Amino acid sequence: MACLSPLAFTYLIALFLCLSSNHSTACPQDQKEALLLFKELLVKELKQKHSPIESMADLQSWNSSSDCCKWSRVACHPSKKVSGLNLYYLVPLISLEATVNASILSPLFRVRTLLLLDLSYNSMQGEIPVTGFGNLTKLVHLDMSHNSFTGSIPQELILLRHLQYLDMSSNYFDGLLGGALGELRSLRFLNLDENFLYGQIPMEIGNLTELSTLSLRQNKFSGGIPSSLICLKELQVLDLRNNSLSMEIPPEIGKLSKISTLALSRNLLTGEIPESIQQMSNLTTLQLDNNLLYGKIPRWLFDLQGLKILHLGGNTLIWDNKAIIVPRCNLSELSLRSCGLSGTIPAWLSTQTGLSLLDLSENELEGNFPLWLAEMDVGSIILSDNKLSGSLPPRLFQSQSLSILALSRNNFSGRLPETIGEADMMMLMLSDNNFSGVVPASLSNIYRLLLLDLSKNQFSGKSFPTFSPDSLLAFVDISSNKFSGQIPTGFGRGLIMLSLDQNEFSGSLPQNLTQLVQLRHLELHDNNVTGEVPSFLSQLVSLQVLSLRNNSLTGSIPSDLAKLPELQILDLSNNNLNGDIPPRLGNLHGMIYPPDTSSLSSAMFSFPVQFEDLIVNWKRSKQGLSRYNLDFYSLLDLSSNQFSGEIPASLGGLKTLKLLNISRNHLSGSIPASLGDLENIESLDLSHNNLSGEIPPTFAELLQITTLDLSNNKLVGKIPDSAQLDRLNDPNFYANNSGLCGVQIQVACPEARSAAEPMPLDSEKEEVFSWQAAAIGFPAGFLAAILAVYVTGCLRVMSPHRSMHQPRSRHHKT
Repeated sequence: MACLSPLAFTYLIALFLCLSSNHSTACPQDQKEALLLFKELLVKELKQKHSPIESMADLQSWNSSSDCCKWSRVACHPSKKVSGLNLYYLVPLISLEATVNASILSPLFRVRTLLLLDLSYNSMQGEIPVTGFGNLTKLVHLDMSHNSFTGSIPQELILLRHLQYLDMSSNYFDGLLGGALGELRSLRFLNLDENFLYGQIPMEIGNLTELSTLSLRQNKFSGGIPSSLICLKELQVLDLRNNSLSMEIPPEIGKLSKISTLALSRNLLTGEIPESIQQMSNLTTLQLDNNLLYGKIPRWLFDLQGLKILHLGGNTLIWDNKAIIVPRCNLSELSLRSCGLSGTIPAWLSTQTGLSLLDLSENELEGNFPLWLAEMDVGSIILSDNKLSGSLPPRLFQSQSLSILALSRNNFSGRLPETIGEADMMMLMLSDNNFSGVVPASLSNIYRLLLLDLSKNQFSGKSFPTFSPDSLLAFVDISSNKFSGQIPTGFGRGLIMLSLDQNEFSGSLPQNLTQLVQLRHLELHDNNVTGEVPSFLSQLVSLQVLSLRNNSLTGSIPSDLAKLPELQILDLSNNNLNGDIPPRLGNLHGMIYPPDTSSLSSAMFSFPVQFEDLIVNWKRSKQGLSRYNLDFYSLLDLSSNQFSGEIPASLGGLKTLKLLNISRNHLSGSIPASLGDLENIESLDLSHNNLSGEIPPTFAELLQITTLDLSNNKLVGKIPDSAQLDRLNDPNFYANNSGLCGVQIQVACPEARSAAEPMPLDSEKEEVFSWQAAAIGFPAGFLAAILAVYVTGCLRVMSPHRSMHQPRSRHHKT
């Protein structure tokens, strides 16, 4: 008998429930009361959290005076008992920020006649009540996906022997997936995607012989793919992507003859591609990318007539460049990233007329961009990290299908075609090539453009295309070119990242930067920017990174910058700024507390997007920080300016700071003891100032520090001892100070010398005895004189040991 797809099966259940509700006259009182209690608990929770409930129109029909079989989202058996509750997307309809506790589900578990329960796409959180599912033994369809449930998968699920559809994806479930799951022998659809389940996939899963869809994507499963999966003869979809599965793909996996989708990407699988896969005559999707697979890519893959999606990139698989490929399939997606392709782009690809995605990045391809590829109207073309050269054909941008064009890190050259504005692209990545000339003004016509990366080329011009204020542009990187003139700001109000560094822009920072209200990263370092740091920058309240290093800025730092609540990285080094360092910088919230949200995430894109690193002066050298990991860094660099006055003690409150560099200024006074409170500091540079006094003993509490430079000041006294500071024993860290000592620089401190050279007590006693003997019989006045000489002599003997430590001398005299 033909097996219904899970979607069709669910539709038939919903249709049955819908039709059967028409025969209902009145549902049982206990079931009505249970549903009304659920509504009451839901409303109560939302009111407590000040969430609006007026828009809860779907539950307005739920009242004690009507038949619950006629309520919205309720279906009943012909026997008048409740059989289905379609409660999907209930809470978000009320408030996108509302969350409700899973405990409100308890009344629903009293409706024992349920066949279908759909709670998906709500904002429910917490653990599911312990005593619950055991009552719903008739349940056939259960959907709890896209919530925030926590804890382990409820053990009571194994009592639901009639269950055929189970979706608990996109939650926060954790723990092991027990072998008891194998008791659900009626199950046809199982989706546990996007949770935190770990351990091995149980062998008992092979007992689910009716299963047509098994999806465990994006968990933390480890170990091998269980060989018992071969028993799932009805399986059509197997998705185990984004886990930590290891060992080889079971060699007999080809016995799953009904498989249409085999998705094993982003694991740690090893070995060669199993030969048995060629037996999968129904295979349409094969995703094996980003594993540890090796060996030659078999040519028989292209003989699978139904194959549409083939992803093999990100392994150590090798393409046979001498092989003659005559595909029997017509692919829609092909990824051969880092598969050792060489020579020109394979001409047989021109036969794949339905191609929507082509990823040949990270290979050794040479030659020009072929005209036939430009004419194929491919949706996504990813050819980054090759050796391709020449100019781009104008026909490429006349395609209405082109959505993503990634050609970074090649040898392309020439001007961009004027036709570029005719494309409907979302992502254009041309970084690290040899493109030159003026960027065509038509570029701003691409309304859908989300990401624009033209960095590391030879582009020039005194103006840049101006996009409309409602442009979708979010990421712009035109750094490391030869652009000049005024700083461009016409990128649309939704811009998140703007990198204009390492160009020849000049003039002051423009006021209309404040229109970029979503801006998180602003990088203008290494230009010719002049004028003062404007206080209006404080209006960019989303700003996380502000880098104005190596320009010609003057004046003082506006204290209003302290109003930027998200600022984590502030780099104003190598300018001509002066005045005091504002104490209010110690209030920068983003440098005190860990960030609440990620600045950039690779999950925002459907394929690997490589942003240029953020370059900072990190631990005495320029280093790049990955933009995907900037949340781990909090930096304040004010070095190489003309700041004067004292170091504000408030800077010690910047608890998450990893780097503080205020070197090469004219700062004076003592080092604040509060700097010892920088518990996460890894690099601290106060060198080349006029600081005086001692190094605060609180520096011994800097447990994370690996780079400390206090050289070229007027510091004195002992360098504090600690296990971490004792490792920082490079004399250059402390050079050119007035009188530092300590084990770090192998200069003994005065009290250390006193302890090493004890007082010669025996000789002192002999001296006293001789004076006493000589004094016998003399007059009292002469005796007094002799005693004065004795005291003077005693002090003279002791003074070499105590000249550097007067307090201890006073203690001795008492």
